[in-house]
Amino acid sequence: MTTDTRVLEAPDWDRWFATLERAFGGAVANSSEERESSRAVTEYERSVGVWEGDACVGTASAFSFGLTVPGGARVPAAGVTMVSVAATHRRRGILTSMMRRQLDDVRSWGEPVALLTASEPDIYGRFGYGAATRQLSAEIDTSRVSFRVPANTDGTEGPDGIRLRYAALDDARASIESVYARLVPSRPGMLERRPGWENKLLVDPPEARDGASAFQCVLARRGEGEGAETVGYALFRVKPTWDEAGPKGTVVVNKVLAVDPVAYATLWRFLGDIDLTSTVSVSNLPVDDPFQFFVSDVRRSNLRVRDSLYVRLVEVGAALAARTYQTPVDMVLEVEDAFCPWNEGRWRLTGDEKGASCERTADTADLSLSVRELGSMYLGDTSAAALAGAGRVRESRPGALTEASVAFGSPVAPWLPHGF
Repeated sequence: MTTDTRVLEAPDWDRWFATLERAFGGAVANSSEERESSRAVTEYERSVGVWEGDACVGTASAFSFGLTVPGGARVPAAGVTMVSVAATHRRRGILTSMMRRQLDDVRSWGEPVALLTASEPDIYGRFGYGAATRQLSAEIDTSRVSFRVPANTDGTEGPDGIRLRYAALDDARASIESVYARLVPSRPGMLERRPGWENKLLVDPPEARDGASAFQCVLARRGEGEGAETVGYALFRVKPTWDEAGPKGTVVVNKVLAVDPVAYATLWRFLGDIDLTSTVSVSNLPVDDPFQFFVSDVRRSNLRVRDSLYVRLVEVGAALAARTYQTPVDMVLEVEDAFCPWNEGRWRLTGDEKGASCERTADTADLSLSVRELGSMYLGDTSAAALAGAGRVRESRPGALTEASVAFGSPVAPWLPHGF
């Protein structure tokens, strides 16, 4: 039978989502609450299904995000998600056809960048996606490690003016979202998201807890009375464990965010001091996260790094012009992009810390690379020199590699704060 690719309609969502769930071994939604939260954020007009008769055999969707880029601007971006092909229909070109349809759609929507988190990174490199951020995880031995709180701005020691209070999730929702929104411009890779995500990210089904508690939330507030403001929060679980020697539970951190160093360190010190626990486990922090400099012994924090966000430049000129550059840059990039041929060719990038332009040119290339490498460089995590060491960027003008490596960098590491 032939297949038909069409935009998802609400009555078809259950069959469409069931295809996705089956492709991921049933691990997409652990409960009806999670399932309904996924339905609530689905953007139907940005989702497609591949159908063979009445059977759905392929799925793909794209969320509407604003992506923070170096310089602090938010660029419209398509958050590619819920991609699957039925195991019975592999190697028939269904994934390629969906990626083709989706990138054409993203271009028509005027979004110069597409994003995804890859279940298998090798799949998406052939469609032009490059690894653009990394994430840090840690297992902190709090029986041996303590947290130092930095001095206040007036030079006094300790978390003066910071008060920590437990809060019910429903009561804390607005405060959590407010702290997050304040931080979105501060780091490349962070996502400005549509309403509804504040609910999805707090869904807490018992099936997902792996023996730990329900979510607990602590707010950090500065000031007294009506003038007090929430300046940070910690969202976490506690997983109790005991052995012959006594309690050795784990604090499983979902998120810790704060608007200043004192509030941030105060929350970390609280997490490290919770009774009946001896470990703090966290799976997604920026690779330059300040917690590494709060701890008394970083070796006993067991740090690990892995890939996180993958970026694809859908419109090379618009994407490169949307960010700023650490140092002045004026160079010609020769871009290879067989999957989106409108990006093929030479582009003159001119910019600095105030802004940039990127236009077509016939001038001689200074650097040659594929759109995948540009995606990896885009947020400032991966340097052109590192990619050149792997033979993936080629220098034609001496000095261009160093110029690009410095200019494309970011003073803070890019970071994807949550999956999608």
